[in-house]
Amino acid sequence: MAWIVLFVAGLLEVGWAIGLKYTEGFSRLGPSVLTVLAMVASLGLLGIALKSLPVGTAYAIWTGVGTVGTALLGMVLFGESTAALRLACIGLIVAGITGLKLVTPD
Repeated sequence: MAWIVLFVAGLLEVGWAIGLKYTEGFSRLGPSVLTVLAMVASLGLLGIALKSLPVGTAYAIWTGVGTVGTALLGMVLFGESTAALRLACIGLIVAGITGLKLVTPD
């Protein structure tokens, strides 16, 4: 269950990272409120996952999920680069996330 909570926390990290773009420096109320709520929920769920997962592994996976998701949404939503090397580097992050999950006991 901790892994699912951690994954959802990572998805919420994607939400607040992308949300930051829409807040326009926290000058737009709606996006700002949603972004802050996503931040709080993401950190809260990370804290719950840390009750049973090693901190180094959980934090690396949380940031990795956030990084990959944010990079991919940046490409889709904001037309950011989809260069092969960039995609390969994102693939390396995914490989790292997978490796950490595989070597960490449940």
